[in-house]
Amino acid sequence: MVEDNITRIHLDGKEYILIGTAHVSKHSAEQVKEVIEAEKPDAVCVELDKQRYQSITEGNKWKEMDIIQVIKEKKASLLLMNLAISSFQNRMANQFGIKAGQEMIQGIESAKETGATLVLADRNIQITFARIWGGIGLKGKALLLSQVVAGIFSKESITEEELEKMKSQDTLQAILNEFTETFPRLKKPLIDERDQYLAQKIKEAPGEKIVAVLGAAHVPGIKEEIKKEQDLAKLTSVPPKSKWPKIIGWSIPVMILAIIAYTFIANPQAGLSQTFSWILWHGGLSALGAAIALGHPLTVLTAFLAAPITSLNPVLAAGWFAGLAQAYVRRPSVKDFETLSEDVFSVKGFWKNKVSRILLIVVLSNLGSTLGTVIGGADVIRVFFENL
Repeated sequence: MVEDNITRIHLDGKEYILIGTAHVSKHSAEQVKEVIEAEKPDAVCVELDKQRYQSITEGNKWKEMDIIQVIKEKKASLLLMNLAISSFQNRMANQFGIKAGQEMIQGIESAKETGATLVLADRNIQITFARIWGGIGLKGKALLLSQVVAGIFSKESITEEELEKMKSQDTLQAILNEFTETFPRLKKPLIDERDQYLAQKIKEAPGEKIVAVLGAAHVPGIKEEIKKEQDLAKLTSVPPKSKWPKIIGWSIPVMILAIIAYTFIANPQAGLSQTFSWILWHGGLSALGAAIALGHPLTVLTAFLAAPITSLNPVLAAGWFAGLAQAYVRRPSVKDFETLSEDVFSVKGFWKNKVSRILLIVVLSNLGSTLGTVIGGADVIRVFFENL
């Protein structure tokens, strides 16, 4: 049996066999099968959380998704991000003729075949995102989103040599590689904390011989962290939300309304000009976002009408109304859900599929409305000072 990428650890009477894999490597999947069949472990740990496990094992789950419910629960952006990351991984896997996450699938199947206990050892991906999001600041969030989108929609092919380099990374790290260099703080929640979480889950796995199927990026950290006791409750806590976004969210519309009201009293014509400016900038840019996402004319109109109103209420968003309008007039068919995982391989597919197009409409309409707040708000203030 080839021992490349395999680390053996003996600790407290238990043997841990760590297999460092590339998430889109055919060789890695074959090695996982070979090791588990030869070692016949008591437990197999895989680098998956419950959500990603269900995604891998229930490939037809998309068919059961209620897109309208997704919008109402404010999960459109999160779903779009998950689809985008899936697109990046699947595009690499497709290029080399293998299935994304094949080594994890093989770990699951081999655990069943050998009678080993399957352990989902990774931290919930939403918790990881929340801990990343809460620690990088406003500038970091903008750069993060741009880096993810750039990595996802890049059309560059990946060479075999680059694929081998990815054995030292996991999927998220591969997408955010350059960003990690710019923001070293990202490494802590993305790699270091997950090393600690994975190490503790592997250590707690039942039996005396444990095989763990891991992205190779985590193996060096786990080798050290498995010797320590980790606080899983601390590692899975989500940072409390700052009160400032809510305070700012309500302060802006109150200030804008107060400025327009004062201007109306001083100069009704100028107040009317401010009102039209606010409506046109918000409505126009939000409608433009819906149009860029190829929304139905009724959807574009909904975005235009909703944006100036929702911008004055932080708990509402123009994109939600535009997305719901699109879902009603261009309701996705079963086929759209069935082909969703394949359509998101490309930029064109994101726009073609009715499901992902609705998500794009929500995100781009909201982005347009946000720009409207900045530009329209600046114009309202300009007119106010001109009429003091």
